[in-house]
Amino acid sequence: MDGMTTARALVLGVLQGLGEFLPISSSGHLIVVPWLLGWPEHGLAFDVALHLGTLAAVVFAFREDWLRLFASAWRGTLRGNPFAEPDGRLLGLVAVASVPGAVAGLLLEKWADTVLRSPALIAGTMAVMGAILLAADRVGGREGQLGTVTLRDALLIGISQAAAIVPGVSRSGATISMARFLGYRREEAARFSFLMATPITFGAAAVKVPRMLAEGAEKGPLLVGIAAAAVVGLLSIRGLLTYVRMKDYTPFAYYRFAFAVVVGVVFLLRS
Repeated sequence: MDGMTTARALVLGVLQGLGEFLPISSSGHLIVVPWLLGWPEHGLAFDVALHLGTLAAVVFAFREDWLRLFASAWRGTLRGNPFAEPDGRLLGLVAVASVPGAVAGLLLEKWADTVLRSPALIAGTMAVMGAILLAADRVGGREGQLGTVTLRDALLIGISQAAAIVPGVSRSGATISMARFLGYRREEAARFSFLMATPITFGAAAVKVPRMLAEGAEKGPLLVGIAAAAVVGLLSIRGLLTYVRMKDYTPFAYYRFAFAVVVGVVFLLRS
């Protein structure tokens, strides 16, 4: 995190808050924007630390949902089956869906911090994921709701989340796309994606943030970045849920295409 300033941390926090919940890839932006601007490499650890902000945002935005899910699971546990009620069952499915991403993060951590941070790779994944998002949104159903999530669906959405270890894929983009392919409504796909963000984000931050602080990371810029990610993340969650009640994900796919073109052109000019 050499050379990190408060202004740069603020920009990165805003990018994290936008990209974590909008299907445009926070990791891709956190790597490419500094590269485009000629900033020093800040590393994966700082990116993960910013997840503390988006973690706070998603927990706050869905606090009533989480309380309801845990209360349901607790009531079921007292009766001998934590999954007896629909909300308790949904909590279990969110946990199951988080496993593939956690395994991928542990297995590919070194790659994610080195070879996967290539702007050329990100240009490709941004474009490919844009096409997948566009296709998924056009063929996706309009009936699926969170109460109808099956174990198979949770596993498939969880596997798609694991693909987001590759920068540019987008955790929300991958999970929303898979949910749309499986027939879930736009808003329901986004809500399940956001619920899934909580455990995987908590796990990543719990591993990386203490390590950063132990290595003497500058706390001032880090706190600014986290705060920016929290505020912008909350606005992104509320904005996307409102937007997809009436409109589709097409603009986000087109944005990904445009971003990929810009990165690809700059990469070729600098080569």
